[in-house]
Amino acid sequence: MAYYTNNSRSTATSGTSSSTGILGDISADITVSSPPEDSISDLAFSMKSDLLAVASWDKRVRIYDVSQNGANSGKAIYAHEGPVLSVAWSSDGSKLVSGGTDNAARLWDITTGQSTQVAAHDEPIRSVRWFSPPGANAQLVATGSWDKTLKYWDLRQQQPVCSVNLVDRVYAMDVVRDLLVIGTAERQIHIINLTKPETIFETRESPLKWQTRVVTCFPDATGFALGGIEGRCAFLNLDKKDTTSPFSFKCHRAARTGAPGANVYGVNAISFHPVHGTFSTAGADGTFHFWDKIAKHKTKGFPSVGGIISATGFNRNGSIFAYAVSYDWSKGHQFNTPTYPNKIMLHRVQEGEANRKTKY
Repeated sequence: MAYYTNNSRSTATSGTSSSTGILGDISADITVSSPPEDSISDLAFSMKSDLLAVASWDKRVRIYDVSQNGANSGKAIYAHEGPVLSVAWSSDGSKLVSGGTDNAARLWDITTGQSTQVAAHDEPIRSVRWFSPPGANAQLVATGSWDKTLKYWDLRQQQPVCSVNLVDRVYAMDVVRDLLVIGTAERQIHIINLTKPETIFETRESPLKWQTRVVTCFPDATGFALGGIEGRCAFLNLDKKDTTSPFSFKCHRAARTGAPGANVYGVNAISFHPVHGTFSTAGADGTFHFWDKIAKHKTKGFPSVGGIISATGFNRNGSIFAYAVSYDWSKGHQFNTPTYPNKIMLHRVQEGEANRKTKY
């Protein structure tokens, strides 16, 4: 059963898997060969090719070829001077940008196979994204950092085009079209209209009670989703007068054995399906699920994968769902043992798993 909160009222709604108890099958999921040697912090599919980029705490970015049937092989690898925290593809798929704890962002060119430093901050870069400013003939890169700034970079210049001061450290960031949303420490959410990138359009306090783990913009740029450490997601509209009410729901929680209450796990990733507009959540409980935002129900749930899921993403046509089984550093370095799983898995999305209902 999935419980949603809408306008401060709790209602129960059941979906395909939550009402029947039938979980999806992960037994045929495919393991990506030659995974990173340390925890996986981020992954991203190109929307123009079958390339998958993976960021790791082993100070490397790896690029894999992943075919539609899940066959995969390594294509390229390049290094940072510290753990890599974020990766993002340009809209044409020709370039990849990455940011990390070496306070630098690096650009990898698919044509040359070379990487170069293109951005710098005073502290680690937590998130990197591409965007297209109005009237520009090239995409710019946005970098969000623990130094409490957001910077924009024209890759033809050595200095940032603009720097925006934030209220606190960047924990999560996403961009879709002209919408940029940043989740910072102390539960603050900055919203920026990229037609005026130098100005924070609005700052809100997160409706989640605890730390923000992930921010994902809606595909139509009308709002955004938040995931937090308390096993809850929230969906918010930009237009507060929108008749589609914002809502939040509990997920990635497990009933305690022989005791009241539930064990609560962080939501580490929210990814939207590129065709159906449904979305996935994945968390520290080691499960991922597919949901229908409009119907507000779960379309398919899946069993535990045997370790924390730290990052997820759909490929360009939604036929492959990649998830990283890896330590997420939420409990500090002492829990990152050598025996902890560290792998990238590919789930071939089956008919009906991520589809929306035809009627509401």
